[in-house]
Amino acid sequence: MKHIGNISYADGAKHKVKRIGRGAGSGHGGTSTRGHKGQKSRSGAKIHRYFEGGQMPINRRLPKFGFFNRFRTEYQEVNLSTLQTLIDTNKLDGNTINFDVLLSYGVINNKRLPLKILGNGELKSALNVEADCFTESAKEKIESVGGTVKVNE
Repeated sequence: MKHIGNISYADGAKHKVKRIGRGAGSGHGGTSTRGHKGQKSRSGAKIHRYFEGGQMPINRRLPKFGFFNRFRTEYQEVNLSTLQTLIDTNKLDGNTINFDVLLSYGVINNKRLPLKILGNGELKSALNVEADCFTESAKEKIESVGGTVKVNE
């Protein structure tokens, strides 16, 4: 029920879009709400977030150090504890684990990066593991429970 205390304007009746730069009578003529002079009053003014007003930017003031090897190989890493979790949850069909199996279970998600098996955790079941790279501890743990290690070329 409408009372005098909660009457409101119809949609679009009160607020119109303010047209800027259409003469003094519009209330937004002259400087067109941009203020006077300065970089942001000019047309096409875009100031990037990292711009510091002409001061030497911080990424150029700070010294560079270290070494970045452009040729290093990035791996997708999977621990032995993750492989044991797959076994414990009965997700594995056989006893072979390779790139495609791990990709199908969502353990890894990049089809381009090579796979590396790390030795963190314990393995209780014998598995045939195929990967691009293994750590020494991972090889030892897999072979100690009767599994095999195959390095993809």
